[in-house]
Amino acid sequence: MTVYCGIDWAEQHHDIALVDEHGRLVAKGRIGDDLDGFTKLVEMLAAAGDSVDEPIPVAIETPRGLLVAALRTSRRRVYSINPMAVARYRERYSVSRKKSDHADAVVLANILRTDAHAHRPLPHDSELVQAIAVLARAHQDATWRRTRASNELRSLLREYFPTFLAAFSGRKGNLTSVDARAVLAIAPTPAAAAKLSTTRIAAALRRGGRQRGVEALAAELQEALRRPQLRQPPVVEEAMGSQALALLATLNVECVSVEKLAEAASEAFRQHPDHVIVTSFPGLADVTGARVLAEIGDDRARFADARALKAYAGAAPVTRASGRSISITHRKVKNDRLAAAGYLWAFVAATHAEPAKQHYQRRRDHGDRHPAALRNLFNRLLGCLHHCLATGQLYDAGKAFNQLVPAPA
Repeated sequence: MTVYCGIDWAEQHHDIALVDEHGRLVAKGRIGDDLDGFTKLVEMLAAAGDSVDEPIPVAIETPRGLLVAALRTSRRRVYSINPMAVARYRERYSVSRKKSDHADAVVLANILRTDAHAHRPLPHDSELVQAIAVLARAHQDATWRRTRASNELRSLLREYFPTFLAAFSGRKGNLTSVDARAVLAIAPTPAAAAKLSTTRIAAALRRGGRQRGVEALAAELQEALRRPQLRQPPVVEEAMGSQALALLATLNVECVSVEKLAEAASEAFRQHPDHVIVTSFPGLADVTGARVLAEIGDDRARFADARALKAYAGAAPVTRASGRSISITHRKVKNDRLAAAGYLWAFVAATHAEPAKQHYQRRRDHGDRHPAALRNLFNRLLGCLHHCLATGQLYDAGKAFNQLVPAPA
């Protein structure tokens, strides 16, 4: 008897349903989100015929958590079903729109019974690549939070201290740079900035870590910060300065988090066997390479071919055809983290690698706008990466862009 398991996940407890190949309910129960609950689940699966050689597949609505991690260690097939898909499947069994945790568990089990071939099980990634995924995603989140904090601070400074923005405009890092944050800490308002001496500015720059050109930069910043500008009323200006210091504290924390997580992700990525292959591609260094590998994983059976990987990353377009109407658009349902990393990857490659730059320019000449041309380049590079990882080869521009690289004489 073939049995399928569905788990309706919740924060405090989980509902379990086991059905056979005919859709009959074999067993049901509710377990807690702890070790005793997992032990009870294992006992239920064993009573239904679970074995090491033929483990019962499990469908659940989340791909993460301790329960999912424990299930994956048993090397069984665990399917993460999108909650929106579960809602559509629920309508196949009931039109009254009723809902319960037990009914959802039965629906999940029946999804595997009828349509397991249409869903992809969670990959069997190594523990190292799972650790890389944790660090790379945390670094990506910290980077986005840093950008948001920087934008909030910039928006506030525009309201009362535009000369500070002008002083650091065009400099590397802008408001996220150590120099800008160190100076803003001692001069949060135009009134405070007007009283600064070059000695205090230089001391702040040294505390931030600058070692070269301190005196010259301090004199330049003093002149820039004392330039005339429109002013808020003194009381309002002081209040905005206090708000700026609060936002600066948040920005400082996020900047430190980005640096520490980047170092940790890079260190873990360098230990992975695929590090050499991934970083052989133009535009992929330790941080961006770790992001790409974190989303792709190292389970080579995860994607059937390069086309599946491109669709997962959102690099492949979507074709909608109905009668005489045909529409080709970019893919909106995708792995957003991999798509964001791919945009950076393609941008850097198109800037520094000549074959990639030629490919990008050819797409622009063809009529693509900048985002579309970068997606096309990302699509090309991602296919090459899939091939290199599957065959163990390093990146070769002559093979990747054979029509753009002249053959040797």
